[in-house]
Amino acid sequence: MKTIQIQIIILCIGLCMFSCVNSTNKKINNSLVKEQKNITAKDILGNPKYLAMSYGGYREQSRDSQPTIKEIKDDMKILSAMGIKILRTYNVQLKHAPNLLEAISELKAEDPNFEMYVMLGAWIDCLNAWTDQPVNHDIESPNNEGEIERAVDLVNQYPDIVKVIAVGNEAMVKWAEAYYVQPNVILKWVNHLQELKKNRMLPKGLWVTSSDNFASWGGGGSEYHVEDLEKLINAVDYISMHTYPMHDTHYNPVFWGVKESEFDLSKKDKINKVMLRARDYAISQYDSVVSYVNGLGVKKPIHIGETGWSSYSNELFGHEGTRASDEYKQALYYNHMREWTNKVSLSCFYFEAFNEQWKDAHNPEGSENHFGLFRIKGQAKYALWDLVDAGAFDGLTRNGNPIIKTLEGDINTLMEKVEAPLTENEIMVHR
Repeated sequence: MKTIQIQIIILCIGLCMFSCVNSTNKKINNSLVKEQKNITAKDILGNPKYLAMSYGGYREQSRDSQPTIKEIKDDMKILSAMGIKILRTYNVQLKHAPNLLEAISELKAEDPNFEMYVMLGAWIDCLNAWTDQPVNHDIESPNNEGEIERAVDLVNQYPDIVKVIAVGNEAMVKWAEAYYVQPNVILKWVNHLQELKKNRMLPKGLWVTSSDNFASWGGGGSEYHVEDLEKLINAVDYISMHTYPMHDTHYNPVFWGVKESEFDLSKKDKINKVMLRARDYAISQYDSVVSYVNGLGVKKPIHIGETGWSSYSNELFGHEGTRASDEYKQALYYNHMREWTNKVSLSCFYFEAFNEQWKDAHNPEGSENHFGLFRIKGQAKYALWDLVDAGAFDGLTRNGNPIIKTLEGDINTLMEKVEAPLTENEIMVHR
């Protein structure tokens, strides 16, 4: 009888201890959830502990095939393993962004320590964009209103995840001839969102911006220096600017090419020199925006909303072009940009996480399909080989494939595919 009583007492003590531990864990978890919900864009943008990345989870050659929530969750685990905590999306027309937010929400429910935030893009077009009708850059598409409404709904549905809304992507830069709008259109929707914040119809800590080419933010020609741009700069919470030195190896190769003083260097040393100049070129474009904004007497945070480097190209940036695109140069650019932006406390939404083959579906070897740091089947490119070696991706998969190095991790095979850029004189001849 005494034995039974002792067993009952022990069981009661055990249940009590379990209840206390469970209660403590719940309090800790609730505290973590509350803390994440209270984090704002101001807390994470420019914070090196919150690395940023542009994300598209498309696996197929058409966006008709949307990535599933399961596929996106696999991607989130991979990106989290490399320290990414802020993602950028581009539109809410399709299921991609809602599925991403649902995937992150499920991961947070499964593990309260999981952190991932989103800069939610709302796509903005001009009238007749992407049609066979004449485009009108002075009038906006009637579809823009619905896009903004969908973005607002998603912010309010996932306030613990969405910390930024970006009105438009390269929607003001004039080389986007298929769809660009005038700054007054972006200003209209930014003011609308700011008014919703003021009236407590959006979270107070949400930041509103537009993500555009450095030229569109005043860092380019005088044709961009209009009154509505000044108003827009005053209206946004911060400026999200793009810089792409890789594209300018062809369009404006002022920094590209091996100098005469570098002729005797090894191939690797020549490339290292040129890639440092590519980094400095990106910094100069950033500085041009800072100079313009400061010249207006405005003090606003300015972050890198997009920059990247393709690892392959069969056209302008490959062997027959500027010889810019390969995994080695991509890795150097990625590391240079991360090092610089972390040092000066800037967010850098690096473009991009994974290759997406829909971007240039008719030309599989086109540069637009190869900006990812991972291939579509999950192979980590050279920029991430060290993380593979460190075991960061152990146990993680993409579409059932383990995360392994490209080229079986053979640096000699990789370097055989890498070419030094042309000399400055050769570039002049080619032009």
